[in-house]
Amino acid sequence: MSLPRGLKSVLAKAPTDVVILSALRTPITRSYKGSLKDAYPEELLSTVLKATLDANPNLDPKLIEDVAVGVVLNELGGSKAARMALNHTPGFDTSSTSLYTANRACASSLQAITLVAAQIKTEMISVGIGAGMESMTRNYGTRAIPVDVWPELKESEVKEARDCVMSMGITSENVAERYNVSREDQDALAVESHARASRAVREGWFDKEIVSVNTRFQEVDRQGNKIGEEQRVTVTKDDGIREGVSLEKLASLKPAFKPDGRSTAGNSSQVSDGAAAALLMRRSTATELGLTGQIMGKFVASAVAGCKPDEMGIGPAIAIPKLLNQLGLKNEDVDRWEINEAFASQALYCVRELGLEKELAEGKVNPDGGAIALGHPLGATGARMVSTLMHGLQRTGGEVGVVSMCIGTGMGMAGVFVRE
Repeated sequence: MSLPRGLKSVLAKAPTDVVILSALRTPITRSYKGSLKDAYPEELLSTVLKATLDANPNLDPKLIEDVAVGVVLNELGGSKAARMALNHTPGFDTSSTSLYTANRACASSLQAITLVAAQIKTEMISVGIGAGMESMTRNYGTRAIPVDVWPELKESEVKEARDCVMSMGITSENVAERYNVSREDQDALAVESHARASRAVREGWFDKEIVSVNTRFQEVDRQGNKIGEEQRVTVTKDDGIREGVSLEKLASLKPAFKPDGRSTAGNSSQVSDGAAAALLMRRSTATELGLTGQIMGKFVASAVAGCKPDEMGIGPAIAIPKLLNQLGLKNEDVDRWEINEAFASQALYCVRELGLEKELAEGKVNPDGGAIALGHPLGATGARMVSTLMHGLQRTGGEVGVVSMCIGTGMGMAGVFVRE
């Protein structure tokens, strides 16, 4: 099926549109010491799936035909745990709703949304959920590096093969060095990310996208010894945002990945836990079910593009132009950009390469902060960004939004969405 071409076509409504009825997420919290450190990823998934049903009370859950879950680190690809979570969640009919997982590293849940949208567009299904889950607390022990891999790959004569397991921090340093992104500029972006996210919290701008999580929490000391009894807690807010963080504070941090490097714990994304989900259906189905008033917007298209693994962070600067060109759109047609801040180095490079420095200054790029402040729970990040985008567009009145992220092993992905 052909893609729409030009802004007018992208904005036009059609019965075959893939529309979004809800886009929700859990709080995103710091791994190892945040409020969700003791939660399981499938527990977070179950929470956001239940919230999706609650947000759409006039939809018969039996009509949800398939669920795609982006996940990166879970054992067995997360497929069994995710299916168990779906079956465990009250309201779903497991004889009518199926589930699978998808892993495109940092873009996994944007990929999940894309896959469900494609299923709807090609009439394989009419209603589905694109979701993502991740507990980096529980599953980041190998730092996302495979342990048991064909030895010939580790010793390959092809540099791009060996570089697929390069530390993500070193890829950040490569981008900073090759494209002249200074430490000072990276720290400045980090300060702005926290400031924008802090403002969003104060103003309540995340309230409609976040669903609370009831879970357990065990306080521990620095050696991991338990302090007191396990508690039951209700987590309602992101906990990685540092209000009032200063340039002076960030400048005092040592490089995290190489002695003379420019990337630090302060200007890199946080290791995080969280989940997110979006409910999608064909517009004609929403009309038949009397749900048009619930429509937030629509998924238009997505694109992926490859790049060198040792500078994987430049991926959005390749994927975004590819997608906009396919749709006949220009930068000025886009009202809001969500570009994942895996590292300040690559986020700044992409903004500059895309010609979006003015948009960044005006608050059109990551207006409510990015992953440096909010965190980056790998498999859930794409769906989290879609949730923030759609609620942000509803609040500010913009029409067209872009979500994009770099992807470990050398890729970028981008998606275009339109507010209803």
